Amino acid sequence: MRILLLSHAFNSLTQRLYVELRELGHDVSVEFDVNDVVTLEAVDLFQPDLIIAPFLKRAIPESVWHFHTCLVVHPGIPGDRGPSALDWAVLNNEVNWGVTVLQANAEMDAGDIWASAEFTMREASKGSLYRNEVIDAALRAVLSAIEFYRSGDTHPRALNYADSHVRGKLRPLVKQAHRIIDWQKDNSEAVLRKIRSADGVPGVADKVLDRRLYLYDAHIEKTLTGTAGELIARCGGAICRATLDGAVWIGHLRDKQGVPPIKLPAMHLLGRQLEYLPEITPGPDSGYRDIWYERQGRVGYLHFPFYNGAMGTEQCERLRLAFIDARQQDTRVIVLMGGADYWSNGMHLNLIEAADSAADESWRNINAIDDLALEIINTQSQITVAALQGNTGAGGVFLARAADRVWARRGVVLNPHYKDMGNLYGSEYWSYLLPRYAGHENARRIVQLRLPMGVSEGRELGLIDEIFESETQDFVTAVEQNAEALASSPDYEKSVAQKNRDRQRDEKEKPLQAYRDEELEKMRLNFYGFDPSYHVARYNFVNKIPKSRTPLTIAQHRRTREAVQGAL
Repeated sequence: MRILLLSHAFNSLTQRLYVELRELGHDVSVEFDVNDVVTLEAVDLFQPDLIIAPFLKRAIPESVWHFHTCLVVHPGIPGDRGPSALDWAVLNNEVNWGVTVLQANAEMDAGDIWASAEFTMREASKGSLYRNEVIDAALRAVLSAIEFYRSGDTHPRALNYADSHVRGKLRPLVKQAHRIIDWQKDNSEAVLRKIRSADGVPGVADKVLDRRLYLYDAHIEKTLTGTAGELIARCGGAICRATLDGAVWIGHLRDKQGVPPIKLPAMHLLGRQLEYLPEITPGPDSGYRDIWYERQGRVGYLHFPFYNGAMGTEQCERLRLAFIDARQQDTRVIVLMGGADYWSNGMHLNLIEAADSAADESWRNINAIDDLALEIINTQSQITVAALQGNTGAGGVFLARAADRVWARRGVVLNPHYKDMGNLYGSEYWSYLLPRYAGHENARRIVQLRLPMGVSEGRELGLIDEIFESETQDFVTAVEQNAEALASSPDYEKSVAQKNRDRQRDEKEKPLQAYRDEELEKMRLNFYGFDPSYHVARYNFVNKIPKSRTPLTIAQHRRTREAVQGAL
């Protein structure tokens, strides 16, 4: 079918649906819902069989839903209505939640129900639940709704609160008043729920050192205590604040009046004001852990669940040292686990934007990532595996390809391109890695595309070696089983010897330093050259400046007209 995805932005859910529906053979185009005129024009140009709205911030115009079947993806159980469905689910500590696909009509979220899917809630932030459980449930519900539509039975279930299956209700927008933290009365669990319900948008407004800041990235502290409300420790970029019955770590803050007004590591924002706090060494029960290593038999696992997958200069340096330490252990396999939400999204654009010199920090950041990639590529004593639990983009894709094997969970979305960030050239030794693993033709295709891809396409192109058909936790178990099998393989020694011979051969043909020099020469122009495209694109991205038009890469219905106009 011809399916138009009508969305406020090309967010993670919209990308997942775009990838999955295209893989199923549907003709899919995307339009950003900027205003009624643009939406009407998109419908007229594409003439879709079905319109699906995965992520909207306003009602679909009547002139569209009255003449076309429009299915809205709502992140709530049947009967749930309102703009803060998942926020309330986290705040109210719901045990089970779901996604409902309903038909757009004159009343928001009150249309006929085409499909729904439920999931078990876990202790996590709203953003993490959205990127995992919500998106997986949304895909199941959308595919069910499409099959229902294709069957010709256009009589979905009307919303009826007398129906025992309809457990939801109309709820208001969650405001800051609903999330106010009373540090003298709220225990750690209550504080966590309030912050997690607002992570990543809009954050919880609070006062820190008499400054009105927004709190994000909260984690429990299991050993430290103090006077409720007081700051009691720091660890890396995070700060620890005492609660009524313990303490919580707050990893990121945002100053709405700051320059720039973006999310940053807490210590980066408050820095010198908190140098008096004791520095905690992170461990399993205390501190803010964003890098840790664990060993199971002959396999070592290096975890790095960086917030939003962003890897700043200092994080890359610490991760490189942790990898070198892991390499010195008596293991046969090192698995780079990343995090459950993201494996890596490359450079830390927020920290770059906040730096005194964005160009200088960009240069430091890309070199730090290159240093890490170099260590992974040159590992001689173990087989390395990148295990993609969550999505990965830009330099993160090529950093993963630096490993000997890349394993991915079904449902992961890859964005292996830099071009949308102001035609950034990119590094991480991609000019060596892509031809080696993907071949020259696929390498050209990968770097020219600006589209997300699923793991099936990633495997076809050589970015991924193996796909595991499992949910997140099951994926970890599958990785452990396969990593142990790899370490126990009778061909292990031969595999290590062969990869070292291949590396030596490649180095003689063209040293890695030559690839790096060529890539960085182009990136130096991106950072310091006359063309400001990278800096403009980065500013718009970190400050969440909405796009005024849908990129032609995803709005295929506009390509022909644009081409004709360009020729004229």
